[in-house]
Amino acid sequence: MSALLRQIPENIPQDIRKIRIENSHLTELPRGSFENVSALEYLWLNFNNITVMHIKSLEYLPALKELRLQGNKLSSVPWTAFQDTPSLKILDLKHNRLDVLPEHALRYLPNLTYLDLSSNQLTIISRDVFYNWPVYQRSQRMEGPLEDVSNAVLALHDNPWICDCRLRGFVQFIKSVGPPIILMNSYLTCSGPKFRTGKFFHEVELNSCMKPLTSALDTNLTVPAGLNITLTCFVQASPSPAVWWTYALKLLRAFNVSTEPISEDTVRSELLIPAARPADAGNYTCMAANFLGNTSVAINLRVVAPWASTTAQGWAPAAPAEPGAHVEVRIAKQTVYGITLEWFAAAAAAAEPGEIWYTLLLGRYDAAQKDTIYIGPGVNTYSVTDLLPATKYEVCVAVRNQAPRKGQCVVFVTGSDVSQMEQREKLIHIVVIVCAMVLAVPAGMYACTAEALPGCLARCPGACPRRRRGSPAGQAAGSKESTLDSLPAGSEDGLCRPDGGRGAARKPPEPGKARPPHRNSADLY
Repeated sequence: MSALLRQIPENIPQDIRKIRIENSHLTELPRGSFENVSALEYLWLNFNNITVMHIKSLEYLPALKELRLQGNKLSSVPWTAFQDTPSLKILDLKHNRLDVLPEHALRYLPNLTYLDLSSNQLTIISRDVFYNWPVYQRSQRMEGPLEDVSNAVLALHDNPWICDCRLRGFVQFIKSVGPPIILMNSYLTCSGPKFRTGKFFHEVELNSCMKPLTSALDTNLTVPAGLNITLTCFVQASPSPAVWWTYALKLLRAFNVSTEPISEDTVRSELLIPAARPADAGNYTCMAANFLGNTSVAINLRVVAPWASTTAQGWAPAAPAEPGAHVEVRIAKQTVYGITLEWFAAAAAAAEPGEIWYTLLLGRYDAAQKDTIYIGPGVNTYSVTDLLPATKYEVCVAVRNQAPRKGQCVVFVTGSDVSQMEQREKLIHIVVIVCAMVLAVPAGMYACTAEALPGCLARCPGACPRRRRGSPAGQAAGSKESTLDSLPAGSEDGLCRPDGGRGAARKPPEPGKARPPHRNSADLY
């Protein structure tokens, strides 16, 4: 009890007749788990974590009489494993997760006197499960007194039974069962469908199962644009079918579909199409299916525009214009991706301004069909924010059921997709590049050019002819000194000498003449 066992011990003595391992950590019963204890008669493995039971886990246990697996996590049981336990009399599987009982489940339990399947997840089982049970078959062939036959206790309560046509045979079996088969709790309760929840088996009468049959009140509908349209189909089936709608071979969104039962075997499914447009026209298919098959019904929908513009192809008026009804339209605001419209209507004699409905048609200028938008009374502005940039559009506003007149349509072109912020960033990048190029030129270049160039231009014309008449060596020297790189930074002496020679002695200053003050490079700035 409460031991940290994760598997069946291997060193169990061969003459052990009873094993009880509870509240441990067993997770599976592998093949040949008890092959060395063939004398075993009682096996209790309650309240472990067993999820898997091998088909040969009970091999070599011909004397086993009692198997208890209560409170584990079994979702299925290999029922053929009980071929190796012909003497089994008690099988306890309550508080597991069993959700299916195959028809042959009890075939290999001929001597069973107690079967507990309560508190599992069983919803639908066939009566053939019990018709194939040898215990039930013997009771049906019994001709002598009941005392000669052993009773078999059957526990099936606390399961979420779904009381529809699939459970019809099992409910009939429960109602008719009697000794030697005894129900531990005969008040089995329905958990579904909703209208049968909480009812006892002996209170319900279940019909036979039926393949779905679909129908619709009208399979051809013609409606005006702008209205909310509801398509309806009725499905008669048992059990309750799954219903869905398709349009152009595509499954429609579930939040536009509502399905509810209107009787025991009939459901109604409705598809809502808000503000129907001509583009919504076509065939809508209501499909239904259960385990017996599927069927469908198609509804053809035709959407007629109430009116259309005479300024664009395909806009033909559906109703004559009322005299005196006119709408003045203007663009209040325009962006790259949208516009804001404003309009003012001169009301007709038959309508007050606050009671007028408007129809707005918007689309590309060259489009044959425009989007239709219906505007309620009291509204005189509308904004569109999902237009394409640099595209020509046309928009018209008119009183509902009237064709747009001259002046009620506006043609406009959306702006470029390049924003002002992007243009400003490009300009900043250009200015930064130009400034970087200017600052890359040495500052001394400007100083030399500004100070030395005027004096050179004034005195050099007289010296240059003499340089050309000088020696080649003098010419080479003069050529070398004529570059700006050879100019002294602090004085302009020696820029142009009459003799053209670089190595000539500097002419001494005249007596009595003041020598110009020396200026360093800082003064040049």
